Amino acid sequence: MACDSLVGNTPIVNVAPNVWAKMEAYNPTGSIKDRMVNYVLTHAIKEGKIKKGDTVVEATSGNTGIALSFFGQIEGLNIKIIMPSNMSEERKEMMRYFGAEIIEVNPGDFEGAIALRDKLARKQGWYNFNQFHEPLNIECHYVTTGNEIVRQIEDIFGFTEYCPTLIEAVVLGTGTGGTLMGVGKKIKENYPNAKIVAVEPAESPVMSGGEEGLHGIQGIGDGSKFLVDLDKVDEIITISTKDAEEKARQLAKKGFFVGISSGANVLAAEKWVKKNNPRGSVITILCDRGERYMSIL
Repeated sequence: MACDSLVGNTPIVNVAPNVWAKMEAYNPTGSIKDRMVNYVLTHAIKEGKIKKGDTVVEATSGNTGIALSFFGQIEGLNIKIIMPSNMSEERKEMMRYFGAEIIEVNPGDFEGAIALRDKLARKQGWYNFNQFHEPLNIECHYVTTGNEIVRQIEDIFGFTEYCPTLIEAVVLGTGTGGTLMGVGKKIKENYPNAKIVAVEPAESPVMSGGEEGLHGIQGIGDGSKFLVDLDKVDEIITISTKDAEEKARQLAKKGFFVGISSGANVLAAEKWVKKNNPRGSVITILCDRGERYMSIL
């Protein structure tokens, strides 16, 4: 793809004691979803599943839709985005700017968005991007994000011989679950004792066994565990929307202009550090830039 060289290889930064975060705002549209969308689209094009002029449809809370609209435009594809109506206006405007058509469903209704996506894909013959059940989603983050994290942390700490506690945990919110599963797999291969910690909204603690609910941490907690294998998750931390928003504001004052899910990730990582007092690194991700949330913060 035309801008492959701009995707990934993002910096990793120290955002709190023992907490290191990949800064995904450096991707072309400003979020980690550029990685997965670029990876999946490239495979689909190479395998002849889609070609210029075809229509691609996806259900999304925002960042996947932005990335798909952007990369789809580059490849000459028609993009249809289905999303809950309560997602931020900035996200919607970015998708429209890149030429996508947006179809809205009820607030917080990700299941409805997915069902409508599947129906339209079947009825219209559109290509179903299907991020929530796409194995390449996990593979992408195993091959790219996970590899980068291991290499960067070892470079920062001057890796000369194996230290089992160099990386002690990866703490991440889950939307599709692809990032947590892919990064977690790579880190566990290199640091088997590392803990895999999932983060979800306190208002919608589905993975923790609670009920689905409306929340404001856009990008995570989309109503199901999707690609998350709970047998590979050591712990689940819940973060409230209010606390995630406040942490995002605090991060901005430190020079990290990021979104609400990034606030949730960093706060959860800090909680894990406080509870476990690790000697090594705890890994999380700053998922996107903060400008797409200004209307709701």
